[in-house]
Amino acid sequence: MSSQETKQDQREGAEICNGAGSICKQKADEILSTMNLPKGLLPLDTMTEIGYNKTTGYIWIKMKNKVQHKFKAIGKNVSYDSEVTAFIENRRMRRVTGIKSKELLIWLTISEIYVNDEDTKKITFAGPTGMSRSFPVTAFEDEK
Repeated sequence: MSSQETKQDQREGAEICNGAGSICKQKADEILSTMNLPKGLLPLDTMTEIGYNKTTGYIWIKMKNKVQHKFKAIGKNVSYDSEVTAFIENRRMRRVTGIKSKELLIWLTISEIYVNDEDTKKITFAGPTGMSRSFPVTAFEDEK
C-alpha cells in the first residue's frame, strides 16, 4: 500500500478544520493540550487545514508555504514543511513528517517527539537514525 493510500485511509472519519489562521491554530492548541504536549510545539499561524482522526491518532496540518521558526528559549531553528503529519498520543508524536531542526549547519529530520514519562519537564526530539536531544518543556510553551 502506498503512503498516499495510507493518508487517504487515515483521513476517513477525521475531524477536519479548514480556514486560514486562528481557527486552525486554536484546534491545534486544543489537540496538543489534550495530549499533554506543549501548545507552542506547532507555532504555525499560517495553517489552512488541520485534520485529526481520533480513532487512529493521525493528525495533519497544511499550510500555504514552508515555515521557519526560532524557539528563542533554546536558540533552535525549526523548519515546518507545507504539510506536517504525525500519529499523536498522550505525550507523544510518532512517525512525524515535515519537521526538521537545524543543528550546526545541517537540517536534521525529526521523526518522533515525546515528553519523558520519568521527567515530565523534559521533551525529546528524535530522528530516524536514533539520535535524540532533550530540552525543557517550558521552551515550547506558547510564546505569545
